[in-house]
Amino acid sequence: MQSDTLTDRLTARPALRRQVSCGLALGLALMLSSCGPQMALARSAPDSFAPLVRKVLPSVVNIAVTETVSGGEMLGELPPELRDTPLGREFRRKFGNRREQVAGAGSGFIIDPSGIIVTNNHVVDHADKIVVSLTSGRRFPAKVLGRDELTDVAVIKVQTNEALPSVPWGDSGKAEVGDWILAAGNPFGLGGSVSVGIVSARGRDLGAGPFDNFLQLDAPINPGNSGGPVFNMEGQVIGVSSVIVSPTGASVGIGFAIPSDTVSPIVTQLLAHGSIARGWLGVSVEDRDEGVMIASEDRTGPAGRAGIRPGDVVLAINGDHIDSSRGLIRAIARVTPGNNVRIAIRRQGREMEFTVTVGRRPTELQAG
Repeated sequence: MQSDTLTDRLTARPALRRQVSCGLALGLALMLSSCGPQMALARSAPDSFAPLVRKVLPSVVNIAVTETVSGGEMLGELPPELRDTPLGREFRRKFGNRREQVAGAGSGFIIDPSGIIVTNNHVVDHADKIVVSLTSGRRFPAKVLGRDELTDVAVIKVQTNEALPSVPWGDSGKAEVGDWILAAGNPFGLGGSVSVGIVSARGRDLGAGPFDNFLQLDAPINPGNSGGPVFNMEGQVIGVSSVIVSPTGASVGIGFAIPSDTVSPIVTQLLAHGSIARGWLGVSVEDRDEGVMIASEDRTGPAGRAGIRPGDVVLAINGDHIDSSRGLIRAIARVTPGNNVRIAIRRQGREMEFTVTVGRRPTELQAG
């Protein structure tokens, strides 16, 4: 595995201060005047990101995974136009019954000195063998402690008697569009690398699942960065790199990270239980002009047993207004299975309220 020895130098431009007239006040008095809103000065970039990199990079790890696939699975990778050709038949003859080892690579970061590491679920979900490499070159076998497919978060652990460098969580809720961030990881398997950019947008929904709430970043993120940390300027993790949008497969300046406010509680639950217990109603829902409508349901599910029916429009859960299907799904998912919730609905112009004992959400379902 080669190490990336290239270092990009970043030259910070001085922040330009805008001046606004307010009455006859001039100069500094203008900035302190109470006759209008005060302008907040932009946070300038540091002269160098090197101190931040030295602080956080030792906690960033490369994750190598090995997965065993059958020849039949490999055949599925053949383009359809080649499967019934002489080349396709020869491929089936040679590899159809063979089991092969396929290697992959991703990134992660250490959150506890005992060797607990956070990464993406899609990095390790089919791994037969996981090897973690530190920036120092040391390598450790790792095992999966817990995975959550719906948020694409996984926790793994290496066995070691020494304290490893770790990084703290930051508050992604405080990250603003335009804030500087530093992304670290293992792009294209090159080894520990960093890139710098800003938060481009918040709350992105990519349609990958009901819990999408990505931070959009313009820092270059490439294949192999998956699972790597995104740091604020204090060296705290505010996101986990997960998705890129690209027609080429490489970075075009649009990447997405799972916010730390989503990842951190998931990690806590995975460490405690190995999986996530989410609430479930047993219904499918649709956004309509009149609100969130129950489109269909499992009559033996929690909502069906409580008396909720298709066509009902959900108004509130435990008194909190519901204005979207995603909002309903998230509200129910936060409820511990076995607990009761009050669901207010409108049925044929009449408002009603039901008490529902929430069930446990099957991971493969995307309904409420």
